[in-house]
Amino acid sequence: DAEAALKRSVQASLNKICPENVELIASQISEMNFASIKELEVAIGLIMKKALAEPHYCETYADLVFRLHSSIPSFDNPEGGKPITVKTTLLNVCQEEFESMPRTEMEVPEIMAASDPAEVEYYRSQQKNRMKANMKFIGNLFLRQMLTARTIGNIVLGLLEVEDAETSPAEHILECTCELLMAIGLALEAIPAGKSVVGQVIGCLMDLKQRKDKKGKAVYCKRLQFTVQDIIEARANSWQKKSFKAVAKTKEEIRQEQEREMQAQASGGRPTNGDLRPGGLRPGGGYGTRS
Repeated sequence: DAEAALKRSVQASLNKICPENVELIASQISEMNFASIKELEVAIGLIMKKALAEPHYCETYADLVFRLHSSIPSFDNPEGGKPITVKTTLLNVCQEEFESMPRTEMEVPEIMAASDPAEVEYYRSQQKNRMKANMKFIGNLFLRQMLTARTIGNIVLGLLEVEDAETSPAEHILECTCELLMAIGLALEAIPAGKSVVGQVIGCLMDLKQRKDKKGKAVYCKRLQFTVQDIIEARANSWQKKSFKAVAKTKEEIRQEQEREMQAQASGGRPTNGDLRPGGLRPGGGYGTRS
């Protein structure tokens, strides 16, 4: 079966990916000679699955699809519309994932609802991590100009939409909004229309952070309030934020990091605890102005 063979080949290449060999992996996948739209969809689906399972590699997978978009030929659209490309296929997959995201409290499958509470909590945690990984991946696609400013603006604003003013977005929605905003804030604010979007979202987050229910109790827990405060402070600091998250790094970046820590220790200083990283900078350091 040709499709199964292609799936095995793409998966084998993806299993070897790291920030330093993206170009090589993109070349390997491009040379697999996709014969149909279906085969392209299979490959993009596998990349999306890996990106959601390995969020610390989101930037690497975004780099991969950016390279594949320019190296894999497009297909004629059977419905007569625009050609089917890596980009259009990827956008469809991202949209499906985004639209499937529960906007209210996460539902637990019936078969699991009656099981161990710890298992239910683990399931919810896994689902939330998947949603946050999707936000991070979408953000990195925007930074590589695979998504327009208008599209990303609609996503950011759409996340916090609720049916009425009395309703508050679910906790995981608030976390996803913060995840996405931290990933794209700097680049989005460099675009005039994007600056307005960021201003609206920050205003909404500030309101939600202070929101109380009818009994006077805070709607969101302290952890989420601090998460929102981190975003507000990061924006005030040109989107610089102390990062303690695992991020895929090249050997050269690891070597430079070790040198900085050794120099800090030699001069009697304390080793750095976490990186001060700009959020939402385009690869190569540029802000980008395309919309």
